[in-house]
Amino acid sequence: MILDILVSVFIGIGLFFYLLAGLRLLRFPDVYTRLHAGTKCTTFGSIFLIGAVVFIGLNIWWQNDTNGSVLAIHSAAALIAILLTNPVGAHAIARAAHRSGVQP
Repeated sequence: MILDILVSVFIGIGLFFYLLAGLRLLRFPDVYTRLHAGTKCTTFGSIFLIGAVVFIGLNIWWQNDTNGSVLAIHSAAALIAILLTNPVGAHAIARAAHRSGVQP
């Protein structure tokens, strides 16, 4: 029961960050602020959504099913990939925009 509440809270927080990213992409005026809002919010949203999946996988593993550990490990690996590539991609896009003369 506590795990279900924790997973629901994590999913809710993750969806809130994704919704916030979408709204800020529509609201902010230039490419740099949109990029900042989109990158930050999707990174935090991914952390919470994948955290919920890891908790579910660990719960399945705790109930003596080996597939739960595979789910948790693959989800954690995907989170690490997101945490490494999201800021690097945002920096590359911002640098390309700056070099092409886009003003803030």
